[in-house]
Amino acid sequence: MRFIATSVLCFGLLAGCTSSNIRSEGLSPIPGSIIYKGQPHTRLTRSPIGSTFPHDFTDEWGRRVEETYIIRPDRTLAIVDRQYLPDFFGKN
Repeated sequence: MRFIATSVLCFGLLAGCTSSNIRSEGLSPIPGSIIYKGQPHTRLTRSPIGSTFPHDFTDEWGRRVEETYIIRPDRTLAIVDRQYLPDFFGKN
């Protein structure tokens, strides 16, 4: 009986562990992101799954942004990192 109770307790604790705390979906896209209005129509068929690439753009407030994307197993893109870059020659 003790084994069953322990097993049920452990199962309950493990069931509470979800990937919602881990950003499996990546960061939310902002205007200027490659995936802002949805995934690109073309699939990245030649790039290896798990590979990353950067994308630089200027957001709607004129800030320079660098995002890093990863190619997921279903060939969609996810934003894994976003940095706001200093603008040495601009208004900032």
